[in-house]
Amino acid sequence: MPILFPAIDLKDGACVRLKLGDMAEATVYNADPAAQARAFLDTGFSHLHVVDLNGAFAGKAVNGAAVEAILSAVGGAMKVQLGGGIRTLDDVERWLDKGLSRVILGTVAVRDPALVKEAARRHPGRVAVGIDAKGGKVAVEGWAETSELSAVELAKRFEDSGVSAIVYTDIDRDGVLAGINWEATIGLAEAISIPVIASGGLASMADIERLAAPDAGKLEGAISGRALYDGRIDGAQALALLSASR
Repeated sequence: MPILFPAIDLKDGACVRLKLGDMAEATVYNADPAAQARAFLDTGFSHLHVVDLNGAFAGKAVNGAAVEAILSAVGGAMKVQLGGGIRTLDDVERWLDKGLSRVILGTVAVRDPALVKEAARRHPGRVAVGIDAKGGKVAVEGWAETSELSAVELAKRFEDSGVSAIVYTDIDRDGVLAGINWEATIGLAEAISIPVIASGGLASMADIERLAAPDAGKLEGAISGRALYDGRIDGAQALALLSASR
């Protein structure tokens, strides 16, 4: 079945959601990220998507203590993936050693693809690439800069490299509950052999039903943030729907 990843985005130690990737447009949903992770675990989620937002801008871990508290809170009962500020092989290995199931490399995938390939070679199945696109072009440095690369061009660089997934975020949809950009996301999944995780815009149970549709079968799953926090998506119902699909 497709995986639904609840999201914990960390800013200044708290669990927040941004609007269109704007750090000034942050809504705090829980001041205790570890408690939020436990709540997701209690709902029945098996996977968790965590982003160090400050780290994405700073180029290094900023919310490390919060991430470690999350890992401690779920005690290995959830597969936790982390993105944001992971830019070196040492960063990758340090976080994997702390118990993460997977790290997500974004900016460094554009700046230094050889590093990503080496990380994937050393840690099979535990390195994903985060591709954040604005107007179809890849954004980096916490979405502060846009490159000339298309999402498909970047993803194809990592074919046959051991990268376990592409986390594809449509920045224009992120945090505004506009619905997943299914056309672009499924198009990316069909253009490459690496599994794709949809991110940005998941808005309602209709999106969950869409994720369960046969033509979305190439997707590994999708990430949900604001819609889960606001109650537009009922976590238990969503998991039940997905478990009955495909």
